[in-house]
Amino acid sequence: MNLLPGIIFIAAALLEVSGDSIVRSGLRADRIHVIALGFLILGCYGLVVNMVKWDFSKLLGVYVAVFAVVSVGWGKWILKEEVPLSTWIGLIPIAIGGLIIQFGHAR
Repeated sequence: MNLLPGIIFIAAALLEVSGDSIVRSGLRADRIHVIALGFLILGCYGLVVNMVKWDFSKLLGVYVAVFAVVSVGWGKWILKEEVPLSTWIGLIPIAIGGLIIQFGHAR
């Protein structure tokens, strides 16, 4: 199995989560240059995630699972938020769904 899509998805998720986090902090501090930086990073996410040459539905279906895991981890370990057990449990069916999309019916 090729690991490159997984690496790309993790990089894209880190760009998306960090970009959104920066936009959020810029909005809360009313700092337009911080918001602009977040927009730039979010644009980079769009470029990176589309480097994987899959059908759009599979691409975003699998990516959503990676994004969900990375975003909850970001909240927990980067933003130091208290993540409830229900959120961790909720990640399980999302991750399973991503695996089904990834490894399900092959053409």
